[in-house]
Amino acid sequence: MSNVVLIYGGNSLQSRLKGIKDYAESYLKEQSISYESINVIDLPATDLITANFSSSAILDANEKVEKADAVIILSPVYKAAYTGILKTYLDLLPQKGLKGKAVLPLMIGGSFGHLLAIDYALKPVLSSLGATNLLSGAYVIDQHVQRAEGNEFILDEEAKERLKGNLETLVEELNI
Repeated sequence: MSNVVLIYGGNSLQSRLKGIKDYAESYLKEQSISYESINVIDLPATDLITANFSSSAILDANEKVEKADAVIILSPVYKAAYTGILKTYLDLLPQKGLKGKAVLPLMIGGSFGHLLAIDYALKPVLSSLGATNLLSGAYVIDQHVQRAEGNEFILDEEAKERLKGNLETLVEELNI
């Protein structure tokens, strides 16, 4: 059975990025694919900032990545790049920690002006971590994710289509 790990690089579990994460998890569940999540915001800040490679929380998170067949990286776009929170964790992954895994980047931003953040900011870092099976990824505009009651989110059809297409590609990679 395939195993996917989602690395959530947002600075809040109340942001619209969580709507994308929820959608991805729901899709994986429908496909009977097991998954785990790493919410970087929940990892000890001191361990992230001081690059504490021996931290038990970091080692546990890295073990999830090591055991995964695929990795989904989620981040909002800040200043035309992924978050610093995500970077602090990616810096603690082993040098070739993404080798042999399908990697799907998913980002959300305020406008299409930062659409290329996936290709020009995130993908080079993922490549340096050994990712050779980097999927194209999806960029969603934050206005396409609406807040609902109880920390729930509603994605419009355009966002769902874009995400579903990318998740289908990920599943195909897992089934090869």
